[in-house]
Amino acid sequence: MALKIIATNRKAHFNYHLEEGVEAGIALTGTEIKSVRAGRVSLGDSYVKPEGRELWLMNAHIARYDAGSRSSHEPTRSRKLLLHRKQIDLLSSSVQEKGFTLVPVKVYLKDDLAKVEVALGRGKKQYDKREAIARREANREIGRAIRRKA
Repeated sequence: MALKIIATNRKAHFNYHLEEGVEAGIALTGTEIKSVRAGRVSLGDSYVKPEGRELWLMNAHIARYDAGSRSSHEPTRSRKLLLHRKQIDLLSSSVQEKGFTLVPVKVYLKDDLAKVEVALGRGKKQYDKREAIARREANREIGRAIRRKA
């Protein structure tokens, strides 16, 4: 079971309090999977949207495949996520609650299949973000002080 991480959404940890995560498959075309294997994926502004009884990955940028034809895929098209019906219903009902959203955290290859980890998140307030920045800066200062003494 080989796992190769292709892209991570670093903004997700900064902007959301992430709770449970679920592994989902992605319905891709031929040129899209080739771009994913080449590592040309960005999850910067992407999100997951429930529509009907399906989940869709929106705004995830998978670059055009260089060796593909000119009728290649659209880089930011909506892509269907492949999950069990019970998982879709659970996640969709959680999103209906106030303040919850579905955030793609990372894209990876698992046994040559493209997977995305989707987490249930609640948006952080501005003071939470400032607190995270202050904590990160304090840890950096501690690390620098330890390296100077060593």
